[in-house]
Amino acid sequence: MVAIGRGLMARPKLLMLDEPSLGLAPVVVRAIFDNLVEINRRGMAILLVEQNVLRALQLSHRGYVLENGQIVLDGLRDTLLADGHIKQAYLGR
Repeated sequence: MVAIGRGLMARPKLLMLDEPSLGLAPVVVRAIFDNLVEINRRGMAILLVEQNVLRALQLSHRGYVLENGQIVLDGLRDTLLADGHIKQAYLGR
């Protein structure tokens, strides 16, 4: 949270985050993503790299799926969440 706050101090147009949930307790992850939703709602663009696919898609408007460094899928959040391949491979459903 401190690192995100430091990044926001400069009032950037784009906030870039790499794995903000890595190694954190679920309650902290929830708080971070709740804050990111609010930051985005207030008009700031966010570029997020995240292994927690469900959390990332809940925050995003658009997503890209990388495998071995290549984009294999991309689309709007709702399209990706409805995709059977995404559900099986990344969401365990």
